[in-house]
Amino acid sequence: MKTQVAIIGAGPAGLFLAHLLKRHGIESVVLESRSRAYVEARVRAGVLEAGTIDTLNNLGLGERMMREGLVDNGLDMRFRGRTIHLDLPGLTGRSVKIYGQQEVVKDLIGARVAEGDPLIFEAEVVRIEGPDTASPRVHYTHEGVDKTLDCTFVVGCDGFHGIARAAVPEGVITTYTRNYDFAWLGILVKAPPIPDMTYTNHDRGFALCSRRSMSISRLYLQVPATDRPENWSDAQIWDELHTRMFDTDRTEVQEGEIFQRDMAQLRAFIASPMQYGNLFLAGDAVHIVPPTGAKGMNMAVADARVLARGMAAYFSGGSRAGLDRYSEECGLRVWKTIRYSSYMTGLLHRFEEHSPFDRGMQLTELEFISQSEAAQRTIAEQYVKLSNVAD
Repeated sequence: MKTQVAIIGAGPAGLFLAHLLKRHGIESVVLESRSRAYVEARVRAGVLEAGTIDTLNNLGLGERMMREGLVDNGLDMRFRGRTIHLDLPGLTGRSVKIYGQQEVVKDLIGARVAEGDPLIFEAEVVRIEGPDTASPRVHYTHEGVDKTLDCTFVVGCDGFHGIARAAVPEGVITTYTRNYDFAWLGILVKAPPIPDMTYTNHDRGFALCSRRSMSISRLYLQVPATDRPENWSDAQIWDELHTRMFDTDRTEVQEGEIFQRDMAQLRAFIASPMQYGNLFLAGDAVHIVPPTGAKGMNMAVADARVLARGMAAYFSGGSRAGLDRYSEECGLRVWKTIRYSSYMTGLLHRFEEHSPFDRGMQLTELEFISQSEAAQRTIAEQYVKLSNVAD
């Protein structure tokens, strides 16, 4: 096979890029190692920033999101039994949408399949040949057959453990990592959610109440990184959520059937540069963000927008200027986003290493935010539109 752009990975980064390239008349083939059913069922974050909402709508693929997604106008942070309410439209002029990442992926896959554009599932990439040459070649297996895909550019959107970043010679990429010694125990519940996205900093640890619909709640508890979902009974989960949410009469957080559990490890990771020759990296292949800032998918979409713009300039006029600036153009935004998510993680979680002094400073920071509109605006602006990029 031959194409202009070979995209490895059918997550948000790869799928958005494929649709953006098509809008510019650029051909691409998407190779995904997993099955379609697996990819569409993979539960991830569900907060869409303004830029992501606009991109989906501009592609003509936002109809279901606009119809079924929930507008979120508020962000609450609780501590000491009090609530800091951030009025997102009042502070920033924009809102976010709650629409699960798996739903976005379903919409993008459905549109690509309906249009007959190449999207090959269960295609395992085994080697990228000549990423620094003018004619890269992707070697992959599909249905037990070894195949090749010749292209002008390769884009690795295949996640942290994918093959694309590993294809870059040792010493070219510098990595920056912070691993946290706690995780999020996440549950999906058949119960109405509380009105706004709500974080809490409790003496027993962090908790989060969010929503997937008006009848499905997405709830999280901070737990040790070595913990497992099966270690928690339903009763223990509910007791801990009510306690950490300061829901003393157990009437605010609605209980219901827990139909899914998972564990999310927390880490911050950046790889730089985001390109090597004609191999480009996007999304989780090149940066991982702590989920506290709700930025993962939004960062991936922003990467795709920058990369699509650079490729459009190349294929229409032969200029590599945009492509050669890809890492530089994305770099500061990525660091800002990691900084914000790390700040929110540090503000809201309990850390084993914290002394009484550290705990006092953390609570004092929350006290300051509760009394400062400027501080609230700073947090709200980053929550709503930190991943915006110019078109």
